[in-house]
Amino acid sequence: MTTTAAANAYLRTKVMTASPQELRLMLLEAAIKFARQGREGLATRNYEQMFNGLSQSRNIITELIVTVRPEPDPNLAEKVRSLYAFIYSQLVETSVSKSLTHCDDAIRLLEFERETWMMLMSKASQERSETGLDASPSAVARSA
Repeated sequence: MTTTAAANAYLRTKVMTASPQELRLMLLEAAIKFARQGREGLATRNYEQMFNGLSQSRNIITELIVTVRPEPDPNLAEKVRSLYAFIYSQLVETSVSKSLTHCDDAIRLLEFERETWMMLMSKASQERSETGLDASPSAVARSA
């Protein structure tokens, strides 16, 4: 088995066994990775790399937008969708204007969202171990 095949098999297993919360975290991390690749392409004037990285990141952001569920808090869900839409628009603006500033803003927001999501997952895990009750991120969001 080649290194690439082994890595693909590992990733496939990781995705297939991940919880929905872990999948969202993986998506956020991939969006950051591709946005950084796009930024690097822009900074080095490798526009093919810029296009590929930013396109992949935008595709992931689109997936994040459509998978936000309105339960338990429709208002919170709309705010999260709006955040993702803004990040998406920053990536589009990066492609159009070739602006590192817009790309940096998108990456910074994605990193903040990843950190927020990790804290939510940690809090849910802690509450689950303390109470033995359902402390999924959606349950934590209801109590916040």
